[in-house]
Amino acid sequence: MKESTIGKKENAAKKRFQLANLQRILALGAVVILYIFFSLFGTNFSSTTTLINILDSTYYIGFMALGVTFVIISGGIDLSIGTNMMCSALIGGYLYSVCHVPMGVSLAIIVVIATLFGLLNGFLISELKLPPFIATLGVMMVTQGFGAIITKVQTQHFPSNFDVNGWYKSVFYKTQGGFPTGAIYTGLFFLLALFVLNKTRFGRYIYAIGSNEEAVRLSGIDVAKWKTLTYTICGFFSGLSAIVYAATYTTVIPGTGNGLELKAIAAAIIGGTSLTGGIGTMFGTMIGAFLMSILNNGLMSMGFQAQYQLFFTGIVIVLAVLLDIYRSKKFLKD
Repeated sequence: MKESTIGKKENAAKKRFQLANLQRILALGAVVILYIFFSLFGTNFSSTTTLINILDSTYYIGFMALGVTFVIISGGIDLSIGTNMMCSALIGGYLYSVCHVPMGVSLAIIVVIATLFGLLNGFLISELKLPPFIATLGVMMVTQGFGAIITKVQTQHFPSNFDVNGWYKSVFYKTQGGFPTGAIYTGLFFLLALFVLNKTRFGRYIYAIGSNEEAVRLSGIDVAKWKTLTYTICGFFSGLSAIVYAATYTTVIPGTGNGLELKAIAAAIIGGTSLTGGIGTMFGTMIGAFLMSILNNGLMSMGFQAQYQLFFTGIVIVLAVLLDIYRSKKFLKD
């Protein structure tokens, strides 16, 4: 009887991951189909300029998506990553342009601030037992207001030229000759996230916590510690996203960031990360990030304005969630 039960659990887990792999394959197929479609019917979509624009808009969404993938796999959610990114970028820009702090120090402070807000999320959820939705919603509002307060609701500007103060653009965005260095950094941190998720004790624990938190707690593992670390890492990736965003667009506006978290969360879900926790991969998340970027740039190439981009992006998100629900029901049925 015991062997039969174990066999059923193993088969169910295998089936669940097979369904997740199927969603990643479908997402990759969707990326290829969308690229071909927009190349045929869009204006100059297959040009080098459009490809660079796709990469540009993938960088900061990709970093946030990598961070939030850890959180979703653990069974949580983080709604503050978008405003956290903007808040830390605003403060970094303020320190550089108003307080005349060296650029390197300002960039480091950006990451520290975003990481601390991630730690705050983890503390509220793990120690004070607030629901992740409520805790991160509150921190979302706090970060949006905090950035505006520090900067006195003033737009902050990073150097736009590749001069002595604009060296960070060549490092995190692209060289003056046009080489996309941002893609290299995205790839490096993708590999780092992939290693942490698949090859470390932390990764094994968050998969287990997302699958059955109570069982993990009863086994003697300090769930609160690992969940706090999960949200802290998510904040760290938001800080990296802030640096890449500043290097790409140079202008950071107070009060913005709302909605960006949904794109990052959607990228993770499209790539096969389950909202119920316990399933997800970094590879799938990056596929989802590219799909979102291709969709937005492709719609622009066809002359659709921002409201239509939001409309179609919303449809993609709904379809991805429906597929996730189907996958979860299929798993429970089996």
